[in-house]
Amino acid sequence: MEITVKTAQQLRLTAEEFELIQQKLKRIPNFTELCAFSGMWSEHCSYKNSIKWLKTLPRNGGRMLVAAGEENAGLMDMGNGFGVVFKIESHNHPSAIEPFQGAATGVGGIQRDIFTMGARPIASLNSLRFGNLKDKKTQHLLSGVVKGIGHYGNCFGVPTVGGEVYFEECYHTNPLVNAMSVGIMKAGDMVSATAKGTGNPVIYVGSATGKDGIGGASFASADITHDSVQELPAVQVGDPFQEKKLLEACLEVLTTGAVVGMQDMGAAGIICSTAEMSAKGEVGMHIDLEKVPTRQQNMKTWELLLSESQERMLMVVEKGREAEVVAVFEKWDLSASTIGHVTDDGLLKFYMNGVLEAELPAYELVLGGGAPQYTREYNEPAYFEKINAFSIADVEDITDVKAIASSLIELPNIASKRWVYTQYDSMVGAANCSTNNPSDASIVLAKGTGKALAMTVDCNSKYVFANPYIGGMIAVAEAARNIVCSGAEPIGVTNCLNFGNPYDPEVYFQFVHAVTGMGDACKKFNTPVTGGNVSFYNQNPDGPVYPTPTIGMVGILDDVNAKMTLHFKEAGDSIVLLGQQHNDIASSEYLHKLKKVQYSPAPYFNLDEEYNTQQLVYDLIQQKKINAAHDISEGGLMITLLECGFAGNKGFKVDPSIEIRKDAYWFGEAQGRIVVSVKTNELNALMDAAKAAGIACSLLGTVTDGTIEVSGEDWGNINQWKEQYDTAIEKMIQ
Repeated sequence: MEITVKTAQQLRLTAEEFELIQQKLKRIPNFTELCAFSGMWSEHCSYKNSIKWLKTLPRNGGRMLVAAGEENAGLMDMGNGFGVVFKIESHNHPSAIEPFQGAATGVGGIQRDIFTMGARPIASLNSLRFGNLKDKKTQHLLSGVVKGIGHYGNCFGVPTVGGEVYFEECYHTNPLVNAMSVGIMKAGDMVSATAKGTGNPVIYVGSATGKDGIGGASFASADITHDSVQELPAVQVGDPFQEKKLLEACLEVLTTGAVVGMQDMGAAGIICSTAEMSAKGEVGMHIDLEKVPTRQQNMKTWELLLSESQERMLMVVEKGREAEVVAVFEKWDLSASTIGHVTDDGLLKFYMNGVLEAELPAYELVLGGGAPQYTREYNEPAYFEKINAFSIADVEDITDVKAIASSLIELPNIASKRWVYTQYDSMVGAANCSTNNPSDASIVLAKGTGKALAMTVDCNSKYVFANPYIGGMIAVAEAARNIVCSGAEPIGVTNCLNFGNPYDPEVYFQFVHAVTGMGDACKKFNTPVTGGNVSFYNQNPDGPVYPTPTIGMVGILDDVNAKMTLHFKEAGDSIVLLGQQHNDIASSEYLHKLKKVQYSPAPYFNLDEEYNTQQLVYDLIQQKKINAAHDISEGGLMITLLECGFAGNKGFKVDPSIEIRKDAYWFGEAQGRIVVSVKTNELNALMDAAKAAGIACSLLGTVTDGTIEVSGEDWGNINQWKEQYDTAIEKMIQ
């Protein structure tokens, strides 16, 4: 077969990249070799259009135990000799085509990133974005994705403890499915994804290889089109029971001390794991592909290299100790096959029945090695003109606060996601502390460590669309706010950066400025970025999705009894607002969904004020000075008050002095505000603490046994509002 530029372009390589490959090999590659470069130099594996900007993020300091990007997931110090491992990744394109398997294998893949380091996963979270919920296609995608997440997570035995779901028109064709996993381990027991030791055997463990998932990394590096459904083989098929066995076998085999290095066969399959492990260890590998277990006959060399079949690992073990490793996997009824050995020449040599099919320098294939790195052009999006033209004076203020609240609480972005989360097992493992006693972040016991973990995923992409820099900062700040309002100390971030086509200068502008904003906020909160995922090409013929830099954040609770919950506790308690109110309705759900204003600036945000308010709330919680804390986010102050009432079936009586517009006061989404409740005899101390910290503080009213009264108007009972909130999405889906 003659290899030409056209061949390379069919494999989603550019003419320039084809020329670069020839320079590196000093010859024309054969088809198998070109396929290897196609997978490894795809955006999904090489981050070629993003790595320059990712390097600007704070990637060390704090509790970091492993440098960002060095291993499959981030590892941070929990104290007491333990580490927390966490990461978030996307599975957007597969979920757009086959939502059940796309979402299921996204969950499976992120779990493998955790236990391949030697950690036991203890919790899962997810961030999901879909189109208009009234649309039948959206309902199909939502149903499939939720079933896929529930099926895999429930069977695998790790609780799904938190997440977020948004619905916006721009995600109609290209939904976002971001999966996060958190695990714990002894801090000194990490196994590296590194190959070393000339002559050490390379062992393939887990499920057999099939043709599912071939070219998945390249598929994830292209726009979704009407023809994408023809690429169904690029969607992997998962088996959670097989993965559960693989988890237990991998953790057990590590106790033998025979394992030198281990890596999940994720994106780009065997070629990725062999290349990355070899490049990291500055070694090569001799691989006999006929020894790879397969479940389909006559698979071609390039198919074996690029298949993304699930539940597979690649291990390098000490020579002479193969039997120990094989015995563990046989115990768990899993395949373990020696398929090659480590060499000292830096070359990956793939043989089939003794015939050399491909010879590739490992270093030239990988991120941080020979993979190309680009700096794309970018310019301010044209739609900024519409955003800058927005004036609050053009929007008539409201008169009926109750009617607006009633409409808002039924919006899919605000209403309860009960229909979603009841399909997930949140209690398996008996460590989830948030199911019946919710906090702003999910609280999970880290059994055996003496501590608990707080975790959250956050991003309001509408804010990022309005102002990528400020929106990127807000995503980090809101995640930290949720961790702090739960009584925990934020320690680190993993991110999943979902954007459109990087070759579009306006999309790349969004990316650059969002990453810059994230980085500035992470530095302020001392939450270094441990790693994550970039997902470009979230674009369809109608245009890109909103820029969506999803933040996964983890915090530490030294004492789980010190956790803070969000709901009002006792009638008679005082309700206090911390943070300044602003005459601001920009990018709010009220403005966007009820007033139908698509273009407006990001809401008010001040990083220093945000940080100081969070520090005050953290200190108040540690000193046990408040009874509840809940941040103000989508829907504004009124929705926050209602949510504070729901969990404990408490109401509220509020009659504040309002000096700004009513819609801005009750439904604006200005950032940096937190509602707390406090015993009346502690109110003055709270006010004094806020004044000393320079934080605006105002008394809103008191907690009731269930009745709601707003500015003298009877709003009925909290249970009526809770029923409306809980059932809104279910009614829309029916």
